[in-house]
Amino acid sequence: MPHRILRQQISRPVLEICKELRNAGERAWVVGGCVRDTLRGERVNDWDIATTALPEKVKKTFPRVIPTGIDHGTVTVLWKGQGYELTTLRGEGLYTDGRRPDHVVFVGDIDQDLARRDFTVNAIAYDPVDGHLADPFGGLDDMRNKVLRAVGDPGERFSEDGLRILRGARFVATLEFELEPETEAAFRGALDTFRKVSPERVREEWLKTMKARRPSRGFEVMRRTGILEVTYPELLEQVGCEQNKWHAYDVWGHTMRVLDESEGGPIERVAALLHDVAKPRTRAFSDKTNDWTFYHHEKVGADMAEQWLRAYRFSNQERELVTGLVRNHLICYTPDWSDAAVRRFMKRVGRDQLDPLFRLGEADALGKGRDVEAELELLSELRSRVEHQAEQGGALSASDLAIGGNDLVPMLDGGAGPAVGRILRALLDRVIEDPSLNTRDKLMPIAEELAKAES
Repeated sequence: MPHRILRQQISRPVLEICKELRNAGERAWVVGGCVRDTLRGERVNDWDIATTALPEKVKKTFPRVIPTGIDHGTVTVLWKGQGYELTTLRGEGLYTDGRRPDHVVFVGDIDQDLARRDFTVNAIAYDPVDGHLADPFGGLDDMRNKVLRAVGDPGERFSEDGLRILRGARFVATLEFELEPETEAAFRGALDTFRKVSPERVREEWLKTMKARRPSRGFEVMRRTGILEVTYPELLEQVGCEQNKWHAYDVWGHTMRVLDESEGGPIERVAALLHDVAKPRTRAFSDKTNDWTFYHHEKVGADMAEQWLRAYRFSNQERELVTGLVRNHLICYTPDWSDAAVRRFMKRVGRDQLDPLFRLGEADALGKGRDVEAELELLSELRSRVEHQAEQGGALSASDLAIGGNDLVPMLDGGAGPAVGRILRALLDRVIEDPSLNTRDKLMPIAEELAKAES
C-alpha cells in the first residue's frame, strides 16, 4: 500500500529528474518530510531528493543547476520552470556547534544517509523509478502507531542539532503524534545544545507549530521538557495561576484553549499565546470582590510581548500586530455603548486590527469555559455595530479628515511642528463624536480656534 500511494502521488517532474539520474548511472530517492506527508494523504509542494550522484555529476546531467549548498552536497536543479533540491547521500561527523556538522562525508548507501536524520518518520526514502522503499528504522510502523521516535540514540541525535527537540515538539502538534518515552526523556538532556540555536530558527519553528490544528500539543511538550525555560520562561508563570470566577481554568489552561480556538494565522496565534502573559505578574486579591484581579495586565503584557518579539527577530509589522492585539484584547463591550463609543473603539484598535481582534476575542471567550455564549453574543453585536460604522465611512484617523496639515501651517506662528499633530488629533476626536463635522467648512473655524490656543 505505501508503494502504491507514493507511486501515484510523486509529481511528474520529480519522476523525470530521478529517471535522468538513473540514465546517468546514478540512483535517486525522494526523502524525509515529503514522503511522510504523502503517506499521510497531504499535498506536497516541496520534494527533497537524495542521490548517489556527486554535485559535479548532477551539474553534468542537467543543463541548469544552482550550487545552493554545494559544500554540503546540495544543489538546486531547475526543471520545467521549478527548482528541485538534490543532495548527495551523506554521513556526517561531529556537530561541535550544535547546529551543523563539522564536515560532510558522501556515502553510497541510502540507509547510511537516513541514519543521520532526526525522527524515524522523516527517515523514509522512496525510489520512484523502481518503486524501492527504504525504511531501515521503522518509520512506517511509527506512522501507523502515531509515535514520534528519534533515529538511533536520541541523546546523540539531539546533541547534533539543538533545534531537533523544538522540531519534535512541533511534530507532536502538526502530526498529532505522541512522543516515544526515551525520545522525550532525551529532550532535557539537549537543552544546553538547544541554547546555541539562533533566535531566527526558534521563531520559525514556533510559527510552524502555530499552523497545527491544536498548537497546544506542541507547547505542552515545550512546557514539560524544559524548552519553554529556555525560550520564554515567563509563560511558565501561568501554570497553576488561579483566575477569577469568570474563568474555569488557570491561566495556562486558559491560554492553551485560546491558542487552539484561534482561527487566525500563525502571527495571530502568537498573540493568542501571549494575550495573558502578564496575568501572573499583575494578579492581586480584592477584598471588595473577594476574587482575583489582573489590573493592567493587557498593558504590561504588550510590553512583555514586545521584548520577546524583538529578542526572537519578529518583523516590525508582526510586532505591531501582536502587541496591538495583546493591548486591546479586553474589549469590555456593553449594549449601552453609544455610536461614538463604537467609533472610539475602532479608532483605538485601528482598521487593520479589528478583524484579528474579534477573532482573538472569540477565542478568548471560548477558552474561558464559563458564560461563553453570552460573551460571544456581545462580541457578535459589537462586530455588527463596527461593520455598520465602517459602512458609513467615518473618520478614524487624521488622514480621513477633510483638512490636513498643510491647511494648518499658515494658522501657526511657528509654522509646521508638533502643534500640527496636536490639532489634527483634537479635530479627529471631535469628528469621532460628531461625524457631520468632517467637512472643510466646519473644520477650518475649529482649527483656527485650536491654533490660537497653541499660540
